[in-house]
Amino acid sequence: MTTPLQHIQSLPSWLVGRVAARGRGLVADAVATEGLKLMQHAVLAAVAEYGPVAQAELGRRLAVDPKDMVGALNHLQEAGHVLRSPDPVDRRKNAVTVTPEGAAALARCAELAEAANAELLAPLTPDEQRQLMALLGRLHAAG
Repeated sequence: MTTPLQHIQSLPSWLVGRVAARGRGLVADAVATEGLKLMQHAVLAAVAEYGPVAQAELGRRLAVDPKDMVGALNHLQEAGHVLRSPDPVDRRKNAVTVTPEGAAALARCAELAEAANAELLAPLTPDEQRQLMALLGRLHAAG
């Protein structure tokens, strides 16, 4: 007979959540070596992908509160990773672009995140890693 706690800890949702928390922690520690938090890393990636992009549009795309977006962009600009300038179409808005330094930091973060995920998956064989990724992809697509 299992205890109530054992039951909870045997649920797929609990296990996936614990593994996800460990993975987030590993990636957070990795990108911290570049002076970035996870949100700042995501904002930098979005600027690189969508830029030049309005600050408000970045917030909508990432579902980030405007105040939090300002803080993330302030940090990224102070670090030399992004540049905010008046939007040529609408001077009331700021257009955000990634700098060469930001692109280089983003490339380093990608390598660091890959290494962190390799550490997360290290207990599995390569075949098990591929199978896990396929199954997670199916679960994600079904949601």
